Amino acid sequence: MFLINGHKQDSLPANDRAVQFGDGCFTTARIIGGDVCLLAAHLQRLQIACETLLIPFVHWVELENEVRAMASGNPRGVLKVIISRGSGGRGYSGASCQQPTRILSVSAYPSHYDRWQTEGISLALSPVRLGRNPMLAGIKHLNRLEQVLIRTHLEQSEADEALVLDSEGFITECCAANLLWRQGNDVFTPRLDQAGVNGIMRQFCLQHLAHSGFRVVETTVGEEALLTADEVVICNALMPVVPVRAYGKHTWSSRELYSFLAPLCEQTG
Repeated sequence: MFLINGHKQDSLPANDRAVQFGDGCFTTARIIGGDVCLLAAHLQRLQIACETLLIPFVHWVELENEVRAMASGNPRGVLKVIISRGSGGRGYSGASCQQPTRILSVSAYPSHYDRWQTEGISLALSPVRLGRNPMLAGIKHLNRLEQVLIRTHLEQSEADEALVLDSEGFITECCAANLLWRQGNDVFTPRLDQAGVNGIMRQFCLQHLAHSGFRVVETTVGEEALLTADEVVICNALMPVVPVRAYGKHTWSSRELYSFLAPLCEQTG
């Protein structure tokens, strides 16, 4: 089901900037019991992205009402919200685009996440590296070709998720998740000021870890840092947190960090 600018439809004008240039942003949220988990954080993410991309979106009240209405009655699902600069003009200039487009959709919840939580996942190093761009780092814009290529390579392997480095060789994220690893009471996560997406669940986990017995360290390191970890987990707004059991020949069995985060993440509704 799609809702575009408040109307039930599933097509866009060919000159919409989302189609022409990937000119927009999006967020993907978990629906539990008819409610959108961490809704305020998802709306804030869209607001920050629109401000960064200079998209003059103002219909926040309408958007929130539509989000709530689409989630209502759905016991478990996925809500996606896209905001594009809208339609108009030719070339890169968006000066004639004064009516941004909002697109909402609901889909089924990925059933494999339940299995991942129980069994853990395996990681494989992606040959695709993320370009560094501090202006766009952190936000979830519509330009996802890097992730498409990462997923395409991942599907040719036996791994569940990809360990993704940036162009300088530093750990950044996974294909569709953020990464945290524990060494003793220290929890490390990559800095995302040059590349990557600052996920909603990453933010949630870091907020709770900051008030726990763990010490959070945002760091810039290469893949070898994982090999000295006691435990590795990944997270996103849908999973919401999953343990990593293996990276190549290296394996982990500890779930201390996962056991701390999992119950908190399940209360986000």
